[in-house]
Amino acid sequence: MNQAIRWGILGTGIIARQFAEALRHVPDAQLQAVASRTQDTALAFGRDFDVPTCHGNYAALAADPEVDVIYIATPHPLHADNARLCLQAGKPVLCEKPFTMHAEQARSVVALAREKELFLMEAMWSRFLPGIVEAKRLIDSGIIGRAQHVQADFGYYSGVGPEHRLLDPALGGGALLDLGIYPLSMAAYFLGPVASAHAIAEIGLTGVDEQTAFTLRHAGGGLSSCFCSFRVTTPRELVISGPLGSVRIARPFSEARHITIDVTGAEERHLTMPLLGNGYAHEAIEVGRCLRAGLRESPVMPLDQTVALLDSLDQMRSQIGLRYPADGA
Repeated sequence: MNQAIRWGILGTGIIARQFAEALRHVPDAQLQAVASRTQDTALAFGRDFDVPTCHGNYAALAADPEVDVIYIATPHPLHADNARLCLQAGKPVLCEKPFTMHAEQARSVVALAREKELFLMEAMWSRFLPGIVEAKRLIDSGIIGRAQHVQADFGYYSGVGPEHRLLDPALGGGALLDLGIYPLSMAAYFLGPVASAHAIAEIGLTGVDEQTAFTLRHAGGGLSSCFCSFRVTTPRELVISGPLGSVRIARPFSEARHITIDVTGAEERHLTMPLLGNGYAHEAIEVGRCLRAGLRESPVMPLDQTVALLDSLDQMRSQIGLRYPADGA
């Protein structure tokens, strides 16, 4: 694949717009097509981002021969069906997080991608940011000794009413799936696979969690302390600690712009890391790299880990009594 990679975007909401904007910063990539449930919405999106082809349904995008890879930007409960649609049509997929509503859905989507021999990846954009990459390099170098603890929080006061997507069970609302996926994924990235998870939560009037605290025990050793919330604004920091010190990724850690290295007996160091545009370009660059190399998944966000993290989310949801209409699908 020597020519520009031609992207299609499935969905036209806020995250789809952020990704479309990000593609402007990606070398050798072009936004070729967009799909919405209505032609008018697709055309409006297309005008805003100069998209050559605008489809009024998702199946048309999946079948578009001018599209090389599709980014799925629909609400959480639609991810599994949307991904299957694209994979069945022979299209590689980058699917927004959380990848699916539960692990069983994820297993079926991953199995289909492997059967079709197609690229598939969860869009955990933070893993591909220069700041996270540098933090991982520092920790792997042994600068703080063997990492033994991760502390991560992601909370902000949403102020939304019960009708909003964030609190709507039918749309996969709740802090754990929307925000908790960030500290969970980062904890596994720095400390390895999760062996067990324990969660407590405050459930709101709509039946979804409005804030959740959870601890993780990692299979290779180490613990993580995590928190997510729509009720309070937290520091949104990520701290990885070992016997010799810590690496702190400052607010908001999801963008990883600022890193502090605090090693015992040494002067504290501060790094400012670059970010292409709004940051989503970095995951698109990784997808392009994998497609050009003939890879069917990214070594940075492997599919088995995506499924394993959803197993952890399922375990925590069971503990806090959080169920969704999609759980039967």
